Amino acid sequence: MEFDKTLSFDREAEILKVLGHPVRLKIVAGLMSQSCNVKKIWECLELPQATVSQHLALLKNKHIIQGQRDGVEVFYHVVSEEARKVVAALLGPRP
Repeated sequence: MEFDKTLSFDREAEILKVLGHPVRLKIVAGLMSQSCNVKKIWECLELPQATVSQHLALLKNKHIIQGQRDGVEVFYHVVSEEARKVVAALLGPRP
């Protein structure tokens, strides 16, 4: 077996680290099916708004999700295809 020393997996490793937290994994999984605002996310997860906002900020900073302003609300959606693939592989087919 040989390893290719020229390959860099920095981005992939970063995505895995970020998605390694259950709350962030739930957020990304939920946003894969529909865009949501912060209020809907924290209501669905039954977590404090501040907690959800911290997780959203990290996901945004790592370019996994993106927010789109609609009036006073910001709706989030997944922009990272790599993250989509990882979550889909972890969760498998859903009924």
